[in-house]
Amino acid sequence: MMRLSPAISCCLMAVFILAGCTDRSFSPTVPEALDIGQPKTIFAATTRVRLENGNYGPERSDRLDLLELTVSIPPDHQPGQLDFGYANPDPSSEFTMAGRQILANMGDLNRRVAGELADYKPNERDITVFVHGFNSTQAETAFRAAQLSNDIGIPGATIIYSWPSQGNPLGYAYDGDSVLFARDGLEQLLRNLRPGQSNRIVLVAHSMGSQLVMETLRQIEIKTPGWSKKNLGAVVLMSPDLDVEVFRSQMNRIDPPPEPFIVMVSRKDGVLNLSQRLRGTHNRGRLGNIASLEEVSDLPIQVVDTTDYADTAESGHFVAATSPAVLSILKSARQSAAAFDRETNPLQRILPGRLVIDHGSSATSVALKKGSQWASYNSETR
Repeated sequence: MMRLSPAISCCLMAVFILAGCTDRSFSPTVPEALDIGQPKTIFAATTRVRLENGNYGPERSDRLDLLELTVSIPPDHQPGQLDFGYANPDPSSEFTMAGRQILANMGDLNRRVAGELADYKPNERDITVFVHGFNSTQAETAFRAAQLSNDIGIPGATIIYSWPSQGNPLGYAYDGDSVLFARDGLEQLLRNLRPGQSNRIVLVAHSMGSQLVMETLRQIEIKTPGWSKKNLGAVVLMSPDLDVEVFRSQMNRIDPPPEPFIVMVSRKDGVLNLSQRLRGTHNRGRLGNIASLEEVSDLPIQVVDTTDYADTAESGHFVAATSPAVLSILKSARQSAAAFDRETNPLQRILPGRLVIDHGSSATSVALKKGSQWASYNSETR
């Protein structure tokens, strides 16, 4: 019989009770929120079924719906915080949905994205596609994308790919099946994005969303070898809920991969520890909590270790989004990246610092240490 620690058991009980008391699928549109908060445009592509109230639920749809959302960021927002009130939001202190507009087709989406990019300098016209993880609703994903974009200072346009998660802590199996269902929709979005003047498309995934990203890139590469390297400027997997051997097989198909290809990990990720147990693999770590770089040392990726910040982050499963210290470092890194030429080491496009070449390893190791920011790198020589 699987035994959980008292701490994990208590956390799960609290989550289940809260989930039972709140309708997380509903978030009203409150245009007046923009009189209080700061607006952020978030585009959305979703394979969820649209509900009568205009929100999108957990059911699966064969149609890819496209939207333009306006999120109001509260004036007292602090980096790493994500507060929202579901049915009764308070715009003065909570992220609030201020606008929803359905877009007719990919042509409309590309035109609106181009309009958003026009407000940025030519070297800042990136498109960030964010793929959420397990137990997420569409509104929560939009709020998280707005929070990350604001806190890190991500330039350009942000698009969420909202796959049909049940938005329920008991929906792990349903979400796992939905990841497989959602591959075609993500492929449709990625293949039909027309960046125009954008420098690149940056694909970012969290938790179970990393499985969706890797499976989608794998199926694209089977049809069109070399597509990922040609069309994506970077891939970032945050706390990936992925079996290491499965990840390895996926990477073998995505050859060569986009650069940089970054994996953010933490050895204190309690959610991934629970995922191991649910899968009956408690002795085998997930990609997001690997104990040693040696497990992936032959792969052309960059591993960012956030373990030292896990205890002070609001979520140990999403340190990159909920640790004010890590967010500050990432923001500094984004700002510094403009000083690096794109022909330099690919990791430097995102992360500043000193490079240490390790000729015995293909993988890059980046350690976040308190008091010293990005301490050191090991980088593949190309």
